[in-house]
Amino acid sequence: MLSRRSVLAASAALLAGKAGAAEGRLRFGVIADPQYAEAPPNLTLGRYYANSLDKMRAAVDTLNGEDLRFVVTLGDVIDRDVMSYEKILPIYRTLRHETRFVLGNHDFDLAPEHRGQVPGLLGMEGPHYDFTVAGIRFIVLDGNDVSLFAPPPDDPRRMLAAERLEQAKAAGLVNAKPWNGSLSDSQFTWLEGSLQAARAAGERVVVLNHYPVTPDNPHNLWDADRITGLLARQPHVIAYFNGHNHAGNYVERDGIHYVNFHGMVDTPDHSAFAVVEISGDRLEIRGFGREPSRSLTLKPA
Repeated sequence: MLSRRSVLAASAALLAGKAGAAEGRLRFGVIADPQYAEAPPNLTLGRYYANSLDKMRAAVDTLNGEDLRFVVTLGDVIDRDVMSYEKILPIYRTLRHETRFVLGNHDFDLAPEHRGQVPGLLGMEGPHYDFTVAGIRFIVLDGNDVSLFAPPPDDPRRMLAAERLEQAKAAGLVNAKPWNGSLSDSQFTWLEGSLQAARAAGERVVVLNHYPVTPDNPHNLWDADRITGLLARQPHVIAYFNGHNHAGNYVERDGIHYVNFHGMVDTPDHSAFAVVEISGDRLEIRGFGREPSRSLTLKPA
């Protein structure tokens, strides 16, 4: 006959098992490049800036119907003018999920006096940061750190950006474009430390950035090779998610899934966003609109 103690112990074990199963399954939303502005469309690029408000409302309605831990936007919330934030951020506030942001190049397409306000406007704790959910550490990078547009005009990072861009042009790199950027040495050191801390804690890692780093592409960070070289040595890094290249892209390299999500701003009425699920050895991406669905196998933890 089972004792009351054994029944309670069995119930506790069952509950613990369910809790463990729940912790081993993580679902979150991904949006890239809404790039909202009250501006006419750029027909050459196929970008319909003003239409992103309706697309965002529809995406929020869909994501609010999902069981998610958070929703992350991979940069370029707006395209120009600080007032654009006042139009689109209230829509984000109707999300019932935690909201996370990554900084994109167009987020700084503002008057110089407003550029330093951008992380605060988005409620970010800093331009780059990390957070852990269900045993997975998300490392958020700031690819605008050393660029020609994000640092203040008299910031040494502007001069360094000009030097790096000239070096990229001299090397004939396809990504030697003024709309790209790179990490400062201090941020790169911080990235190394965050990766080490995650490994010591037994956490798997997903890196989030606005800019792609592989394969070769005109939109890649100037220091893409430095980043992919570092990540290749990290057995616990499972994925790298980015936007910036609105056409989207995907490659598996060194066992890491590099996923470039499609831009929401493109086309007059077709949106693009996704729900991602990580569970065991699977990474499932359920795409909406122009975003394709993917079923990917993760390397062993």
